[in-house]
Amino acid sequence: MFVDELEILVKGGNGGKGAVSFRREKYEALGGPDGGDGGDGGNVVLKVDKGINTLSHLRYNKEYRAEDGASGQERNKQGKAGQDKIINVPPGTTVYDQEGNQLADLTAAGEAFMVAKGGEGGRGNARFTPPPRQAPRFAEEGESGEVKQIKLELKLLADVGLVGYPNVGKSTFISHVSAAKPEIANYHFTTITPNLGVVEYAEYKSYVLADIPGLISGAHQGEGLGDKFLRHLERTKLLVHMIDASGSEGRDPRQDFADINEELEKFSSRLAHLEQLIALNKIDLTGAKDNLVPLINHFQKLGYSCYPISAVTGEGVQVLKKEIGRRLEKEPKAEEEAVVTEEEEVVIEPDFSSEIPDIKIMKTKSGSYVVKGKLTDKLVDKTDFPSDEAVQRMVNILKGEGLYKKLRQAGVKEGDTVIIGTLEFDYIE
Repeated sequence: MFVDELEILVKGGNGGKGAVSFRREKYEALGGPDGGDGGDGGNVVLKVDKGINTLSHLRYNKEYRAEDGASGQERNKQGKAGQDKIINVPPGTTVYDQEGNQLADLTAAGEAFMVAKGGEGGRGNARFTPPPRQAPRFAEEGESGEVKQIKLELKLLADVGLVGYPNVGKSTFISHVSAAKPEIANYHFTTITPNLGVVEYAEYKSYVLADIPGLISGAHQGEGLGDKFLRHLERTKLLVHMIDASGSEGRDPRQDFADINEELEKFSSRLAHLEQLIALNKIDLTGAKDNLVPLINHFQKLGYSCYPISAVTGEGVQVLKKEIGRRLEKEPKAEEEAVVTEEEEVVIEPDFSSEIPDIKIMKTKSGSYVVKGKLTDKLVDKTDFPSDEAVQRMVNILKGEGLYKKLRQAGVKEGDTVIIGTLEFDYIE
């Protein structure tokens, strides 16, 4: 089953909890703290696997979670880090967040993108020993992993796109020039998913051809199979526009050409400006030979090259196949994309540099004040609230970041209720 778009929930693993532990040694308060740190949570990573060409393997599971980090232990033993969750995707997968912002465009084999970061492990009480604390009885909770709802959208990686109305012979053509075996029948919309074929046009020379399901007028608005597959043309370098030269469907081939190009223009201006070769197909049918000269004259006046073919008998197919390859060779050479091997795998991480700690004060309808912000949320996430020492540490950190000054600026008065996470207290000057 061909699947080219879906939404999934990804969650990085939670960091492990830091340990509260004391060793038994002479001359040290309570034997001295030796609680180890918790392990970091695993990341969720999207990785390109060139062996797959659809997202269908992901359609049954809508949620992917990395492993949580293990808790720290006594004797300064650090908890084990959680394993990453690797999600294999086909080349050409674009990643979007819930708001539609593009996060990554994955095209090279082995390329990887960390889509959800695991939480940091909490620090054990051995990390809180500087004065005035001699025997801290608290540790940090592990930080929660990132949670994101993302959309994956596949755009096939093909050199050439094959377009045209339904039943004009596109599938027959791709089956003739490649090893692709699409369903072929004499009715509209036989092809309901894109087909990819590798075409060898000379010794050691080939290109990838994509057969897109037939378009009709209104396709950009979803008519027929609509814009569901038009995006698969966006990465192509050349279009082959196939036309039924015989007019066997009762339509004017000139109008067919104009209609399809109008749909391409409405969907994407880039598609409309791609170079096009015109394949005048079905020249083996009665009446096609009489139409050829007028059609060739018409399209040549518009600036297009025409190639009469019969995808059924093979007449003219080899000429067109080689011409496509020749045109592609004239394309400006893009920088070669390095294939990433397992040994040199590089994971692309989102830019977290903009996450500057901040404190925001919001007044609720009930008159209380809620303290939020990136720094605050992180501290709340890692604070062990049942521990008075841990809570006091959190408040001291926020105080050092200007919490009380910002509370006064927000209009908080003595006796007002202030809420930080699950902590709720009355403000006192």
